[in-house]
Amino acid sequence: MLSCNQQRNKVDVLFINGIVQTANSDMEVVEAFAVSDGKIVAYGSNEQLNMFDAKEVIDLENKYVYPGFYDAHCHFLGYGLDLKKINLTGTQSYEEILELLKQNSNKRTGGWIFGRGWDQNDWEVQEYPTNKEINELFPDVPVYLLRIDGHAAIVNDHLLNLAGLTAESKIEGGELLLKDGRLTGVVIDNVLDSIITLLPEYSVGEKTEALISAQKNCFEVGLTTVADAGIDADDVELIQELQQNEELNMNIYAMISYSEENAEYYRKKGKIQTDNLTVRSFKIYSDGALGSRGACLLKEYSDKKNHKGFLLNLPYKLEEAATVANEIDFQINTHAIGDSAARTMLDIYSKFLPEKNDKRWRIEHSQVVNAKDFKKYKEYKIIPSVQPTHATSDMYWAEERVGAERMKGAYAYQTLLQQNNIIANGSDFPVEDINPLYGFYAAVSRKDLKGYPQKGFQKEEALTREQALKAMTIWAAYSCFEDEYKGSLEQSKFADFVVLDVDLLNCKEEDIPSIKINSTYVKGKKVY
Repeated sequence: MLSCNQQRNKVDVLFINGIVQTANSDMEVVEAFAVSDGKIVAYGSNEQLNMFDAKEVIDLENKYVYPGFYDAHCHFLGYGLDLKKINLTGTQSYEEILELLKQNSNKRTGGWIFGRGWDQNDWEVQEYPTNKEINELFPDVPVYLLRIDGHAAIVNDHLLNLAGLTAESKIEGGELLLKDGRLTGVVIDNVLDSIITLLPEYSVGEKTEALISAQKNCFEVGLTTVADAGIDADDVELIQELQQNEELNMNIYAMISYSEENAEYYRKKGKIQTDNLTVRSFKIYSDGALGSRGACLLKEYSDKKNHKGFLLNLPYKLEEAATVANEIDFQINTHAIGDSAARTMLDIYSKFLPEKNDKRWRIEHSQVVNAKDFKKYKEYKIIPSVQPTHATSDMYWAEERVGAERMKGAYAYQTLLQQNNIIANGSDFPVEDINPLYGFYAAVSRKDLKGYPQKGFQKEEALTREQALKAMTIWAAYSCFEDEYKGSLEQSKFADFVVLDVDLLNCKEEDIPSIKINSTYVKGKKVY
C-alpha cells in the first residue's frame, strides 16, 4: 500500500480508475497503482495515489487488471520454430495429413519436410498409420512428422535409412513399430534421438525470428512470463543477447535440458538472474506420453497387453541428474506422465529433500499418480506442475489407456493442490494452445471448448477460479523462484499485467474462452 515517505515521490506512470486484482495473499482489489523504473512503487485508491507527480497518467477506464499471466511449462523457442512447419494440429484422419503434405510440398527447412500436431486419437480409426503413401510421395526427401506431444513421429523410409534404423534395431526407452515384420515409419520416444542428431541446424537468424514471433503471439494472449521447459546453453545466450538489445521483452524462466555438457557448463557458470531471465534449473524426462503409450505405468496399459510403457532414462541416470542439481543448488523439473514414472521420481527426490526444504523441485505434468504417492508431494515439498488443457484433450480416450481405477489419480489437480497448497499451471505449448485462458477455463470447468461434458470431466478435481488464477500468476512465479518480484501486483514487484474488459473471476463460465486481452504490459510498458 501507500507509505508516508512516498507521498511526494515522482513516478513514471500512474494507472488510475481500474479494477485491479492484485492476486496478493488477501486477493486485494484496488483502483490505482504507480510505476517507476518498471516496478510498482505504490497501489491503493485513486485518492491515495493522487498525491504522486506522474510523467504520464493512464486511465484504465474501469477495466479489469490482473497480474501478467505466467505459463509455468511450455516450449517457447520450440513453438516459434514450429510456426514455420506444416501445421497438422486438428487433422481428423491420416488422409488429411497426406493432403496437407501435397499442398505444402515446397515448404521445407534444410531440404527436409517438417510437420507437427497430428494425434491418432482424434481420427475415426484410432490406429497408427504406415508410411507407404509418404514413401511414394517423397522417396528422396527426409519427411519428419512429429506427433502433437513430441514423443512420437511418422517418418519416411528415406529418413529411416539415413538414421540407420532397421526392423532389427533395439533402442532402450523407445519403440519402432512394425507391421508384418516391416517398419511402419512410426517411431516413439528415444528412437527420435537417432533422427534428431540428423536434423538440419537452425541458424541464429532463424532462432531469432522464431523467438520474436513467439513473443508477439504470447503477448497477444496476455502472457508476460514463460518457463521454457528444456533448452540448451547456446539458446540461453541468444535469448540474453536479444533481451539486452531490447529485441526480446518476454520474461523467460529457462529450464536447461539436462546433459553432462550442460551440467558442467552451469556448474562453472552458476545461476543467471536478470530482470528478464532466470536460469537455475534442469529439465529431464523420466518417461514418454500417454497418448503414444510411452508413459511408464506400474501395470500394463488397459488397451495394450503386456505393455507398460518405458522410462526414457534409467533410474541411475535420473538419480545422477538429481545429484548434480543438488550439488550446484539447481532446481530439477522432471517430466513424469505415468504412475510408475511419478513414483520413481518422487522416491529419487526423497533422497535429496528433507521434510522442510525450499528447493521447489517439481514434477512436470504429474498426470497419472498412484493413490499411495500423493502424500510424497507433501512430505518432501514437491511442486506439481500441470497443464489443465491436457485433461480436457485426453479425456476422450484416457480411461481406455489406464482403466477406471487408475483414472481416480489422473489429472487430479485439486488433490495435488491440497498437498502443499500450491500448484503451477502451464500449457505445454505447442502441445496445447498458447492461450492461458483456455487453461484457466479447463482448470475450473473441466470442459473442452465446446462445453463438453456438460457436468465436467472428473469435476471433483476442478480448481476454483481464485486457485486457477493464482496457479498461473503467483504460484507459477513461486514454482520458478520468481515470486519476490512478479506474480502479483504489489509494491516493489515488476509492473507486468494484463487489462481485460471482463471480470475473469465472476463472468459466466462459458464466456471465459472467448475473452480477449485488451492490452498487455511488461514493466509498465505496453507490449500489446
